[in-house]
Amino acid sequence: MGRLRGGLRCIKYLLLGFNLLFWLAGSAVIAFGLWFRFGGSMKDLPSGDKSPEHLYVGLYVLVGAGALMMAVGFCGCCGAWRESQCVLGSFFTCLLVIFAAEVTTGVFAFIGKDVAIRHVQTMYEEAYHDYLKGRGRGNGTLITFHSAFQCCGKESPEPVQPTCPQELAGHKSCIDEIESIISVKLQLIGIVGIGIAGLTIFGMIFSMVLCCAIRNSRDVI
Repeated sequence: MGRLRGGLRCIKYLLLGFNLLFWLAGSAVIAFGLWFRFGGSMKDLPSGDKSPEHLYVGLYVLVGAGALMMAVGFCGCCGAWRESQCVLGSFFTCLLVIFAAEVTTGVFAFIGKDVAIRHVQTMYEEAYHDYLKGRGRGNGTLITFHSAFQCCGKESPEPVQPTCPQELAGHKSCIDEIESIISVKLQLIGIVGIGIAGLTIFGMIFSMVLCCAIRNSRDVI
């Protein structure tokens, strides 16, 4: 430790700063993922066999990557401070895994958006028709959907009016609201995923440069 000089020492401290930022970003990603899953309009969606798993797959990957980011950020700080090639090499490998996970999340969010939207719309339509046919299980599910998306019915609210939120002003088609809300949320997930992937590129560059510099300085000695 302490053999680096000049610009390479600057790289070391840049990597330390990067890892602090990376750790904070991991915390933010986890908080965002948990809020998306258990807060906002998504918290009241059905669970179990009727849950929209297509919608949550990318989200689960995002939260997992956020947890890994926090661990990797700490590992990177230790490697940079101790000037350890082994730890920095492991740090680079972990960043590569995070990069792949975040790119996968971003691509899934953008490309799989239509599949997720249609899946949730189909769930709503099944509950809608069950309610009209007088089946009990459609009642609670419709109330959940109407509360989560602040909407009522399809073309007209009259057939399902008893299940609609009392505070809802005007008519909002649930089919349209599902598409609009999920589209925005998945785009946000995609942007976060791609943004974090871009951030990891800088970390991989810094760690590679620092690792090579440490090796060269020891070869000279």
